[in-house]
Amino acid sequence: MHSETPNETHYHYGLIGRAIAYIDSAVEAQPNLDDVARAVGLSPAHFQRLFSQWVGVSPKRYQQYLTLGHARSLLANRFSVLETTLSTGLSSPGRLHDLFVRWEAMSPGEYAAGGAGLHINWGWFDSPFGPLLAMGTARGICGLAFGAEIGAAAAEADLRARWPRAAFHHNPDALHAWVAAALGQSGACNLIMIGSPLQIKVWEALLAIPSGHVTSYSEIARAIGSPRAARAVGTAVGRNPVSWLIPCHRALRKSGELGGYHWGLPVKRALLAWESARLEAR
Repeated sequence: MHSETPNETHYHYGLIGRAIAYIDSAVEAQPNLDDVARAVGLSPAHFQRLFSQWVGVSPKRYQQYLTLGHARSLLANRFSVLETTLSTGLSSPGRLHDLFVRWEAMSPGEYAAGGAGLHINWGWFDSPFGPLLAMGTARGICGLAFGAEIGAAAAEADLRARWPRAAFHHNPDALHAWVAAALGQSGACNLIMIGSPLQIKVWEALLAIPSGHVTSYSEIARAIGSPRAARAVGTAVGRNPVSWLIPCHRALRKSGELGGYHWGLPVKRALLAWESARLEAR
């Protein structure tokens, strides 16, 4: 992430988010640079420079990643085989993922207690993929949700239901540094996960998928030693409470279809396109 003032960062995340949403909504019509720049209220030259700086590629190139055939291309060219990765211990509790994410699982007792005794801070933030709801304890982020497709109220209710006995406090300042690290893909971001043993295994497998790559639900099932449990794996993928950082959007059907996404398929397409663009720009 380039150096900006906090106000500039806030503004640019919102602006790039609007640009991505516009490109996605009009992807079949293939809007040109002037169309997208006009939609966000900038000159074409200024918008091209800003978009390329944030996403890594031009708006025109980004459009190619939003097409429906992009998922099939990812499966053909950037498929991750997870069994070897997991068996060599490259993904395990405490591992640094993409250099900035450190995670741990809540204890079985905390899981069974439904969050009793936990104090969870929450707040809404701008992101390139629409409004982002973050929740976290003093130990790290425990929930990230996108509200663009399902709405703010539904996103809040969904995450709160994961910890029905916890105490919730509206305190975005307590989460700001972690969210900034997550959005900027730099710094330090701690995650604290709560889930069943199967869910934790599935989420651990998701953490092993590199950015810009994908895998399949059946590959995850095989990697965690339950090759016939693809349906249960799909459910566990969908129950991941920390979107993006635990990348459930990188799990696709073997057919090349996107499959489901808890926070809305347009968001999943935007996430995959963003990561492909960033990988190409490296």
